[in-house]
This record gives sequence, C-alpha cells and structure tokens, in this order.
Amino acid sequence: MMDVKSTTTNSATAKSATVEVRLPSRMGYEKVAMSAAASVAKLMGFAEDRIEDLKTAIAEACINAIEHGNRLNEKLSVGVVLSAQPDKLEVKVLDDGTGIHRLPARPDMDRKMHGEEGPRGIGMFLIQALVDEAEWVTGIDGRSSYVRLVIRLDKDTE
Repeated sequence: MMDVKSTTTNSATAKSATVEVRLPSRMGYEKVAMSAAASVAKLMGFAEDRIEDLKTAIAEACINAIEHGNRLNEKLSVGVVLSAQPDKLEVKVLDDGTGIHRLPARPDMDRKMHGEEGPRGIGMFLIQALVDEAEWVTGIDGRSSYVRLVIRLDKDTE
C-alpha cells in the first residue's frame, strides 16, 4: 500500500510544506519517491541539475532502506518525508532496520571503473556527493532508522 500525505504552513516570514509518502519495500518503488521529490523541488525553484542530483540521492537512500534496512521484507514499508523550507529541502527516508553503526570506507572509484572491484558499495558515497548534508540516524529503540538529506536552494551550481 502506498500513502501520500501533505501539509502546508504559511507565516509572514516563511512558507513551508511537508509531503509524506509511504512505499512498499519492493524494488522499483523508489521511483515514486524520486518523482515526489522532483515535484517538490521544482515547485521550490531548484535548478534542473540539482533536481537530478536529488532524485539520484533519494533513489539510493530508498534502495538502501528497502534492501538493507527492511531486508526486502514486503510486509514493511519505507517512509519518505519531504520538508520544504524557504531555503532548503530536507528529506528523511525511514525504514525498520537497526541503522548503520559506522560509515563504510570511501570506495576506490578507479578500481571500480577498471572492473577490479564490483560496482556495489558506492550508494552512501554517492548520496554524500550529491547533497549538501547527509546524516544516518538510528532510532532510540535500535529500530526505525533513517537517513536525513538536505539540499539547499541557493547552492552555487558549477
């Protein structure tokens, strides 16, 4: 089952909106999160190249949540919370896993590109390269972990 929820807050100084999507733990549904994030980012005025970075980062985060957090258990779901703020978009991708206890070593991209290492194991590195902030958080009870991504609206594009 897939649920979508949206809330909006307006004030004299700031305009914010929150969109929540709940996805089945099934490969392919990360595309729904990508589309939702792209729509919110476009409404906020992000440049197309930043939207593409965001889509890739969210896809990687959702795939990690499905595969590693929920261990492909289709009875569990992945939550995606998009919080639009005046100067940034914050994304949380939540799963029922125990979280990551330490970040993996930085991959050797030259070895991967030359086929000396397998292609897997670059998701977290890729996420960090594509967004302005990335934080992996374990829930208080050792479950319900999430990754928090931030992409700023005023980031200079090069």
